[in-house]
Amino acid sequence: EVQLVESGGGSVQAGGSLRLSCTYSGFTFDDYAIGWFRQAPGKEREGVACISSTDGSTVYEDSVKGRFTISSDNAKNTVYLQMNSLKPEDTAVYYCAAQTPGWGLIEPYDYWGQGTQVTVSS
Repeated sequence: EVQLVESGGGSVQAGGSLRLSCTYSGFTFDDYAIGWFRQAPGKEREGVACISSTDGSTVYEDSVKGRFTISSDNAKNTVYLQMNSLKPEDTAVYYCAAQTPGWGLIEPYDYWGQGTQVTVSS
């Protein structure tokens, strides 16, 4: 059974940093992408960042470029999202998801975590 579990959310002031973790298990495939998505109240879910399992390629949504960094530790089956210079508009529930095979920030993704809340105050 494929599972993805997010952790690391919380509350921070504007300009602060958080690191989200996504630990995955049950993968039986070699070609996949792990993406981070977020959904703010009253808004549609949007893709934030994605990393490929095959070559480590990454892609970011424009509003987070230069502030967020996605990375992976294959030995720990964990993908991270380092979020710096956080803004109030980054407030959302953040989800990690897996797509196999896959790439990019466009849904559908095949497997989803339960989400973790990130709140940025001004």
